[in-house]
Amino acid sequence: MTLLTDAPSIPSTIPAIPVVSIAERAERLDTAGSAWSERITADPSAAKLTFRASGIAEGSVATTIRAGKHRFVVDEPSALAGDDVAASPVEYALGALISCQVVVYRLYARALGIRLLDIAIEAEGDLDARNLLGLDDTVRPGFSAVRLTITLTGPESAERYEYLRDVVDAHCPVLDLFQNPTPVTATVRKG
Repeated sequence: MTLLTDAPSIPSTIPAIPVVSIAERAERLDTAGSAWSERITADPSAAKLTFRASGIAEGSVATTIRAGKHRFVVDEPSALAGDDVAASPVEYALGALISCQVVVYRLYARALGIRLLDIAIEAEGDLDARNLLGLDDTVRPGFSAVRLTITLTGPESAERYEYLRDVVDAHCPVLDLFQNPTPVTATVRKG
């Protein structure tokens, strides 16, 4: 069963993203890269970061997530008992992968002197719902495969962009989460 639609509506609550020139982006990437490099060189423990998020169940199966100063909602389509007011957890996972790739493409294109004017990424993930629904514990509950289609626009050769892809794949934190097991511990508390 396909739970996705081809033309999802975009809610009007998406914040406006500022328009940034290529020169300003380059300056911001250089400044951030230099500051982090100096900080980590002075104190290698500064490279160890901890990210936090928290969530509260709402509605039928939705969750309101807080991450830093940001708040967003995760839900499920009606076919999975949701109210369909936001993307599903697995769609957010694909979105996290896409957005991390964009950051790392921009970072390494700048660092390697590879001219990159634009990036567009599409992601597809295959998920067999039998495990989720308790029908077959032999199938994986998560994605069995993920496919990315990355369109890089700019004046470089295809070979140069393939090299950039290799570098990005070696350094993208969210791609690493998809490709490698990460230890997860959970503690259940009575409220």
